Amino acid sequence: MASIILGIAAFYHDSAAALIIDGKIVAAAQEERFTRVKHDAAFPVQAIRAVLQTAGIAADAVTAVAFYDKPFLKFERLLETYHAFAPRGLRSFLTAMPVWIKEKLFMRRLLRKECKALGLPANVPLYFPEHHLSHAASAFYPSPFKEAAILTIDGVGEWATTTISKGVDGQIQLLREGKFPHSAGLLYSAFTYFLGFKVNSGEYKLMGLAPYGHANSPETKGFMNLIKTTLTDIREDGSLYLNMDYFDFATGLTMVQASRWERLFGMALRKAEDPITQQHMNLAIAIQQVTEEIVIALARTARRLTGCKHLVMAGGVALNCVANGKLAGLRIFDDTWIQPAAGDAGGALGAALAVHYIAAAQPREIMRPDSMQGAALGSSFTSLQVKSMILQYGATARCMEDSAARNAYVAQLLARGKIVGWFQGRMEFGPRALGQRSILADPRRAEMQQHLNVQIKAREGFRPFAPAVLAADAALYFNTALHNPYMLFVSPVQASQRRPEPEGYANWNLQERLHHERSTLPAVTHVDYSARVQTVDAGVHPVFHALLTAFKKETGCPVLVNTSFNVRGEPIVCTPEQAYLSFMRTGMDVLVVENYVFLREEQAPTKPVPDPVFGDD
Repeated sequence: MASIILGIAAFYHDSAAALIIDGKIVAAAQEERFTRVKHDAAFPVQAIRAVLQTAGIAADAVTAVAFYDKPFLKFERLLETYHAFAPRGLRSFLTAMPVWIKEKLFMRRLLRKECKALGLPANVPLYFPEHHLSHAASAFYPSPFKEAAILTIDGVGEWATTTISKGVDGQIQLLREGKFPHSAGLLYSAFTYFLGFKVNSGEYKLMGLAPYGHANSPETKGFMNLIKTTLTDIREDGSLYLNMDYFDFATGLTMVQASRWERLFGMALRKAEDPITQQHMNLAIAIQQVTEEIVIALARTARRLTGCKHLVMAGGVALNCVANGKLAGLRIFDDTWIQPAAGDAGGALGAALAVHYIAAAQPREIMRPDSMQGAALGSSFTSLQVKSMILQYGATARCMEDSAARNAYVAQLLARGKIVGWFQGRMEFGPRALGQRSILADPRRAEMQQHLNVQIKAREGFRPFAPAVLAADAALYFNTALHNPYMLFVSPVQASQRRPEPEGYANWNLQERLHHERSTLPAVTHVDYSARVQTVDAGVHPVFHALLTAFKKETGCPVLVNTSFNVRGEPIVCTPEQAYLSFMRTGMDVLVVENYVFLREEQAPTKPVPDPVFGDD
């Protein structure tokens, strides 16, 4: 009988479900894509149904269920933390405890109830690997390495905030562990909060803002000194201790003791819509550089402890692609592989893999370039479903069954400056759009970065966009030899593609710097001449590779702007209907859903289209 393991992550943020059959990853999806609640923490009922449907598996065929952490250990951590910090935290304690006592503490019973409602076997075995083991398993088992050092860094699981492990074949050995409340992830999130962004989603904004800071200015160096002498004690091996007199996350309802931070850094806590000053930018680059130092020190320790030539990473901090790029450039390891769903959603996949390889002791099959299948693990839709959507909305579309002709036509539109919503095949698993649910544009157009941010995405103008480039041509434009199909490393733009900074550029304000053309690809070149590159291989993302090839044939340029198909405050689109509605309420010019091409000027919707939601993303 086949081994069919359902992995589940839920109740914190980014709930998800994943399904593996005899060790093969067959489906994975986040709950937010179905409920349309960004970072949805609810039990992933719809994601579970979707992965079962995608795999063609009846619910009663599932042979095991794996939950991505141990609730009793987490409850123990909460109780001990409240006790240690008492009488601080009474309000938080009174808020959290009723939920824990009523629901989360009895997770086994809750899982049984939810699984029964979904039609899973009444006696299906339940497993609860630790949170950081789930992260480690998600990083090691899909990787192309027989053995590797495993580094996981996030906010907190049960007790662990950072782990160093060694993976060999099917086994994972824990070697070193950092514990709550001392957390590099929570440190970064505290600065996310202080600078006016939303925790657990605004960290990307902080990372994008950081390059506008003056890295070598006295103010930035002073901020770094305060972080490393007053807020933290960072050891040579990368471990750290936080001065909890300045933080409130352990027992409070906010991340920091705001008044203390304001006195320390000489600035007020920024509110979400407040202007961003150079002081904010300098604080952003200060914490980014400190985080990079921590990640690099931990990687050196992992190399020393394991003796391995390869590194794999997961946990929310592993999505800091600037730190990842710096780490890769140091060549501490011969090669580094990062789980594309490195955050909590990926814990669902890691939990299922841990059960298969550790609990069931199954032999491991190594696949190249990895076993994530380009992260295209979510739902797909048939031509009949697309036709049904067209009829429902009275849309006008042309069907182009010849994919080569369709790609050539879309490439021509892109070359004319059109913005294209691109919906193909199975939805991506993880936070990045990789050519399945993407918005695409010509990176050579200087106006495109601001137009996409303001008119399409409805988000902050300083946010950078990623280039998707044919893998064979990547080195012509970017200083990288990395295989980077998941957009997880930042690389410098080649000097030959750069345009020099004007005199006095460092003293320009944010808006002035935004409008300066920094390279031959201005829409994807960040202010520090870097780019979050996605290398596109025919074997990993064949449909997207074919479009990039057509664009290169049309223009001579093998690069496209690739950003996620969503607007601010919404998850990435999942269905053809969501794609069409997003297309109609934004400034996109073209929508391509499988073989159907929709042009803006041909649409005459017969039903009202909802206004976009303007919230945090």
